[in-house]
Amino acid sequence: MLAQRKTKYQGPPVAKADDGVHPVLSEEDRLRGATYRLLATMMSAAPSATMLDQIAGLVGNATPYGQALDSLAAAASDATDATVEREFHDLFIGMGDGELTPYGSYYLTGFLHEKPLARLRTDMRALGIARADGVSEPEDGMASLCEIMAGLIEGDFGAPMSVETQKGFFEAHLAPWARRFFTDLEFAESAAFYRPVGSLGRAFMDIESEGLSIKN
Repeated sequence: MLAQRKTKYQGPPVAKADDGVHPVLSEEDRLRGATYRLLATMMSAAPSATMLDQIAGLVGNATPYGQALDSLAAAASDATDATVEREFHDLFIGMGDGELTPYGSYYLTGFLHEKPLARLRTDMRALGIARADGVSEPEDGMASLCEIMAGLIEGDFGAPMSVETQKGFFEAHLAPWARRFFTDLEFAESAAFYRPVGSLGRAFMDIESEGLSIKN
C-alpha cells in the first residue's frame, strides 16, 4: 500500500525503546495506517505525477474496499497531475467555495470553527498532539483527521496508541460524518479521479466502524 508521510501534527518527545524503533505493527494495522495516510495525502493536495504513477500500481480484490482500490488505480492511470489539480481546486479549494467543504464542523453544524472543532482540540491536547509550526488550517479537516488516525496507529506521537484510544478518537471525530462526506465525494459533479477516492474512503470507514466496534 502506497503511503506518504505527513508532518502537520506532532506529539511530545518521548523515550524510545532500547532498539530505537516502535513495536512491530500487525499486518492489519499496517494496512489501516497506510490507508489513512493515503486518504490524508489525497485530501490535503492534488497528487503529483509521481504519486499518480504509484497509485496506478495499486491492486485490490473482490471486496468493496478492493474494488474501490482497483477503480482508483485505473483512474490514476488515466489522469494527469494537471487535470487532477484542477479537479482538486473545483472540489475543495476555498472554505465554502469548492463543491465540498471537507471539515467536521461544517458537516455537523453547517458552519466552520464550531463545537466539533473545539472538542477535537480538547482531545488532541489530552493526547499530546499539536499542529506543527506553520500549519494554520482547522484541525477538523478530513485530511488532518486521517493523518492523526494514521499517527495513532503507527506511533507518530510517541508510540502506537491503544485500540481503545484509536476507537475513542474515531468514534468522536470521524464516525459522525466521514462516511457521509466520502459518499458525497463519490457523487460530486466535479469528481472524476476523486470519485473512487470517495468510494475507497466510504468502504474504509465501514471497515473501521465494524472493526473497532468489536475490538476490546
